Amino acid sequence: MATLPIYNSSGKEVGKYEIDPTEIAPSINKQLLHDVVVMYQASARQGTHKTKSRAEVAGNKKKMYRQKGTGNARAGSRASNIRRGGGHAFARRNRDYSYRLPRKAVRMATRMAIAGKIQDEQVIVLDSLTMDAPKTSAIANMLKTMGLEGKSTLIATAEHSPMVHKSARNVQQVDVLPVSDLNALVVLKPHRVLVTKDAMDQIKSGATPSKKTEAADKASAKAKKVEA
Repeated sequence: MATLPIYNSSGKEVGKYEIDPTEIAPSINKQLLHDVVVMYQASARQGTHKTKSRAEVAGNKKKMYRQKGTGNARAGSRASNIRRGGGHAFARRNRDYSYRLPRKAVRMATRMAIAGKIQDEQVIVLDSLTMDAPKTSAIANMLKTMGLEGKSTLIATAEHSPMVHKSARNVQQVDVLPVSDLNALVVLKPHRVLVTKDAMDQIKSGATPSKKTEAADKASAKAKKVEA
């Protein structure tokens, strides 16, 4: 059983939140976490690299000089890959690096990442975080009171909060995401994770984004079968 501190929006500790990390993930598989993180990083690659092959290099393609009698090594086109300005032997092409692991594996990795952060005492619970208007100083002062100024921080909310997002977007190394958008990479990357009490209750009860997405996909597939 882990005991997490509960802070208010002013950055002062107001209580404790008890949670058992094994309720979120019975065990932590580091290999699975690594595979899922690499998947997200690979999917983020643009893949827009390109170099010219011998066929694409501009210039005359005729033989540079006759084969014999010059005293030089035999040579063909100026576009040869061994000559300066020539094409590449194995030219790079645009490609898509993205791929997907099984949905259950991705969902489990997210829960493992959250459980690992709790075990490492890198999770702080906020009693609530609501704002009527964007105010960057409120978020900055809260983080400063908690000793997180200048440190990478993820703020997880129960639902999408435009005001909280606008208030935190100008604070360096701070991201705001609803529980439905959490994944293993965004959870593992920051120094600390601030989770609202409602969001932690959702995580504890198993209302993870992947389950919601899976239910929506099943409903959509079922609707398509009915239409067919």
